[in-house]
Amino acid sequence: MMQRFSQLIIMAHSNSVSNSNRLFLGSFLILVAAGMGFSARGAILGTWGAEFGFTQSELGVITGFGLTGFGLTVVFFSVLTERLGYGVLIALTFFFHAVSGLVTLAAVPVFHAFGKEGAFWCLTIGTSMFAVGNGASEAAINPLVAVLHPTERTHRLNILHAGYPGGLILGALMGVLLKGARWEIILLTYLVPTVIYGVLMFGQKFPASQARKHNMGMSTMLKDFASPVLLFLLLLMAMVGFVELGTDSWIQNITGSLMADPQKGLYLFIWTSSMMFVLRFVAGPIVHRISPLGLLFASACFGATGLFFLSEAGAKFNLGGPMVAASLAATVYGIGKTFYWPTMLGVVAERFPRGGAYTLGAMGCVATLSAGLLGGPAIGYMQDYFASQDLQEKAPAAYERYRADKENSLLWIFHVRGLDGSKVAVLADNGSQLSEDLRLLQESAKPEQKMHLASLRDWWKGARAETAQDSAPVNEATLRGGRMALRCTAFVPVTMALGYLLLILYFKAKGGYKQIHLEETPPIAPL
Repeated sequence: MMQRFSQLIIMAHSNSVSNSNRLFLGSFLILVAAGMGFSARGAILGTWGAEFGFTQSELGVITGFGLTGFGLTVVFFSVLTERLGYGVLIALTFFFHAVSGLVTLAAVPVFHAFGKEGAFWCLTIGTSMFAVGNGASEAAINPLVAVLHPTERTHRLNILHAGYPGGLILGALMGVLLKGARWEIILLTYLVPTVIYGVLMFGQKFPASQARKHNMGMSTMLKDFASPVLLFLLLLMAMVGFVELGTDSWIQNITGSLMADPQKGLYLFIWTSSMMFVLRFVAGPIVHRISPLGLLFASACFGATGLFFLSEAGAKFNLGGPMVAASLAATVYGIGKTFYWPTMLGVVAERFPRGGAYTLGAMGCVATLSAGLLGGPAIGYMQDYFASQDLQEKAPAAYERYRADKENSLLWIFHVRGLDGSKVAVLADNGSQLSEDLRLLQESAKPEQKMHLASLRDWWKGARAETAQDSAPVNEATLRGGRMALRCTAFVPVTMALGYLLLILYFKAKGGYKQIHLEETPPIAPL
């Protein structure tokens, strides 16, 4: 698999490279950039919490808004794909990926000028713009690859989406190699593959879309949405978004807490992403043996099992110690989540080819809306809920010292007052970083973070005397919040497995799962 990827890169730099291979590699690198940005953001969530004083719920909202931006725009961009072609959408992808970095960089000066609320919205807008770029790419590259490889769509889409975990690996590695560097440097490493895919795809000739190739208008393409099977697949894709993207937003943070070392959580994330990268190259042979739906059913079973045991790693499940237990559980979880997204796209491309960019765009839309509105925020909310509940019951005085200043809500219905990330970080290092920040502030005579740090300093003067009795219950409450969030999330792939089993039985009753091919028809004028 790695050799095949290396050959593609070498071919891209040769004069004899075919246009289709160059387009495929460029599409692959778009997902590398998307994965790097997502992974790097996950690696610095804790830094954002400590630097700006965000709760877990607020961090979940930031990541959630970014995913929501993807979902809200991918259908719109799918319409543009059929009207304007793939090249325009890829140009928009490049634009939003680049501008997102500039907006995110503004978070620190905005924080100095307007405080926590300003930084919150700056980071939210920056991640949203990045997600809008991802939405434009999702609307373009999936149908592009389906057109380029009409006889092996599931296999090729899995290879294409190996780029995403490849980016996750690179983003996480940047977190390791650049440890100690400012979070801005770590995050903006995604601009490297962004520049490369821009160079690769600039000026290339793109093939005709499904609609033009097969002489279909919008009304014809939309008829697939009347199918109960497609609607059911959209429901399952919403669950995929929750359990894959939503969980990935938090997995480094949670596993790092479970193993009492954020760096180990990062290594574990790199490991599971590496498995995804390799396994997606071999999806084709697996699909030929057990069908795409069989692969999805097995994946959901692995995913549910892995999440449940990960929630118990280091506690009830402690085989070989916390690190070994967490690694085994994360391996099972990683195998499970590997094939969700690209195989679901493959099923829709094979069974509903008439829908073209619309059906594939709708799949990406529901997945990311689910992840953005429910997955990321819900997992953050669950951590806050269970952590605050545990601390209130066991050490109510400590909860009063470490609770956030205001409540957070999930979907404006469920409310919780979680723990203040800055205060928990001060407790974790016994105020050493706070002292260093205050010393640097005094030496530089700059007003940066003055109010925030002064407030923390005044709070720490009173809370420090209670450190001995607060440390253990606060730490235990944080761990319980992470464990319970993973345990609750495990019920999502359980439901997915039941859904895939129903589809397997349905197609078996209909004579088996078969790919549908459209008949060639003369092209029509642009829609």
